[in-house]
Amino acid sequence: MKNLHFLLLTCSAQGHINPTLQLAKRLLCGGAQVTFATTVRGLSKIKNLPSLDGLFYASFSDGFDNGTKPDDDFHHIMSEFKRVGSQALAHLIQTLSNEGRRVDFLVYGLLLPWAAEVARDMYIPSALLCSQSASAFAIFHHFFNSHQGIYSVNDNNIPPCFVNLPGLPSLAQEDLPSFLLPSSPHAAVISTFKEHFQNLEKDSNPCVLLNTFDALEEEAIRNVGDHINIISIGPLIPSDNKPLGCDLFEASIEYIQWLDSKPDRSVVYVSFGSLAVLQRKQMEEVLHGLVSTGIPFLWVIRSSEEDQFEEIISKVDEDKQGLIVPWCSQVEVLSHQSVGCFVTHCGWNSTLESLVAGVPVVSCPQFSDQMMNAKMVEEIWGTGIRGRVVNDIEEGIVKREEIKRCVEIVMGSGEITKNCKKWRELALEAVGGDGSSDINFRAFMENLRA
Repeated sequence: MKNLHFLLLTCSAQGHINPTLQLAKRLLCGGAQVTFATTVRGLSKIKNLPSLDGLFYASFSDGFDNGTKPDDDFHHIMSEFKRVGSQALAHLIQTLSNEGRRVDFLVYGLLLPWAAEVARDMYIPSALLCSQSASAFAIFHHFFNSHQGIYSVNDNNIPPCFVNLPGLPSLAQEDLPSFLLPSSPHAAVISTFKEHFQNLEKDSNPCVLLNTFDALEEEAIRNVGDHINIISIGPLIPSDNKPLGCDLFEASIEYIQWLDSKPDRSVVYVSFGSLAVLQRKQMEEVLHGLVSTGIPFLWVIRSSEEDQFEEIISKVDEDKQGLIVPWCSQVEVLSHQSVGCFVTHCGWNSTLESLVAGVPVVSCPQFSDQMMNAKMVEEIWGTGIRGRVVNDIEEGIVKREEIKRCVEIVMGSGEITKNCKKWRELALEAVGGDGSSDINFRAFMENLRA
């Protein structure tokens, strides 16, 4: 049996690192060797690199190794990333080969479309690891494929009022991944996603690995399966609910003991991920909404935000109702028996982790695919509800009364709890022996070894 060596390439963001590392562990269990690579600065920031037989680490330059970037010029950042990253990746592949670890297969993440070009030029097969949902990928395909994609035939980059695809609810513009809207501050990423699909179409055997499972998004997977080899291998989440490793933030150590002291399903866990920075007014509304429920809460406020929200942290410390930590192992928290609700930005990793843990969610989406995930959670899977924004001068703010209402609903809803149990069982079944994701992954490996 051929001992394959995979090179996994990822952006240095927590939401990209987590599923990539979990895929690395899956590949190791499948008998492969893996080199996990991210940017020079990203690798230097990781607090805890897991030590596993057959797992190696490497870095590549993105042109901004000292961390200084012109934040107001995304096009320049991505152009420099492509120019420097392409050269660095080719050099890394050659170096690994010289060390006796020839790369047999490259897996690259979102925002790294140029990696596919490097792989093709060096005659190495590759696959995109999509760290967003199959539904989001179906939307991207609908917008960016060169045959009848909305943005391929429409230079104005103005989405229709509604998008209707099989397996998805009708999506208004505000439900779409936010960067697709010309008014978005992140609209510059459109060109990067166009490049992703251009490279997939140039590939003789285009392959996309999806962090999802068949039962969850069957129609969305089928919707783009004719022209691209779509392989669902998720959820890419540790089966033992232990910390993943490769955290970019220093975790607290006190929260598990605090959770242990609480009754079952009695705690609200609050986290808005590793990137979103909420407005001060929104943070205040979340605080007052949580306090008004009288329910204990565990709230992640990153250390980089502590100075900005010092008054909120002091208020929580005084009242003793909640505990604020700078970071934690989310899979560990969600699997704890005391957690009964998750107030979240609804990033895809968080959405999947809540499904696997069977914890209902209150979603307060901020940007990217989060609005779409929140809609799926509420309308398709029934595992939570979205906090509604009141149309007033405070645009985009979910008020304290709404936070309170949503938390109390999901903590007391038998129907939502029933749906959470259903999807938890289906998710665990998918990655278990002879589950759909397990079968898909083994077939993927066998095809490469053939």
